[in-house]
Amino acid sequence: MARKKIIIDTDPGIDDAMAILFALAAPDIHLIGLTTVFGNVPTRIATRNALLLAELAGASIPVSHGAERPLAIPPRPFAAMVHGPDGFGDVPPAEPKGAPTPIAAARHLVEACKADPGAITICAIGPLTNLALALELDPAIAGTAAEIAIMGGSIREGGNVSAFAEANIWHDPHAAEKVFSAGWPVKLTGLDVTHRILCSGRDFEQLGRDAPGPGGFLNEASKFYLRFYAEKAGLDGCHLHDPTTIIAALRPDLFSFETGPVSVALDGERIGETRLADTGGKSITFASGVDASAVKDLFFDTIAGS
Repeated sequence: MARKKIIIDTDPGIDDAMAILFALAAPDIHLIGLTTVFGNVPTRIATRNALLLAELAGASIPVSHGAERPLAIPPRPFAAMVHGPDGFGDVPPAEPKGAPTPIAAARHLVEACKADPGAITICAIGPLTNLALALELDPAIAGTAAEIAIMGGSIREGGNVSAFAEANIWHDPHAAEKVFSAGWPVKLTGLDVTHRILCSGRDFEQLGRDAPGPGGFLNEASKFYLRFYAEKAGLDGCHLHDPTTIIAALRPDLFSFETGPVSVALDGERIGETRLADTGGKSITFASGVDASAVKDLFFDTIAGS
């Protein structure tokens, strides 16, 4: 069976690093590119981190620098308290050997999908600004992309940066609204399922022993992330947000899904909230249930075997 071709649109970020290293280790995935965006860190750091992760895994893939601010609202604070100022917790920053491509992220997405219509899944695990810009650049991408798999939002779970909003949607709600209403196949994997999956420090310590390269890196980076979860949420572990979206694109059989029109609150105290619209709007698919142990096992086993 042919490997699934994906591009990851990302703001690395510790759980972004987990998702990227999983995709690079998964035998059924062909990761053909990374595009970067603001969110957990500024875009310049996201681009550097994406290059570093590809080099860590020994992968030669294009990395394109993307949007640096939201479409319509002032930029939000970056998530240094969650991911550290450089995105990888206490792991010190390094300079990659490679450089990003000369084309911007939105153009990268458009051209990749145009060159291989119906074959490429875009996995968006940061704010959706690059995807909205790609739609503006060439609306035909709505017909050439195979699927848009998004880590973002929630339908019933509430938020994680406010009582209502999940972080990726909150960073650029106007972009999310454009992406949800574009008519392409959207699969939303939000807090309704990612909050069901919890990974402990012991899990990452074992991963470091099993795969000293990528696993060792994730074990070190995750210590900062786990401290945040312990201090702010009282949890003995962290949720598996971004990797779950990659797994949902690869193994939808591990999830249950619903469909319906999803709107985004664009102002007021509920800004960034994702909710089922009463009438009208384009229907998207959203994950409502998950085999949490199977997803967790697949994540760790895949990287351990790399």
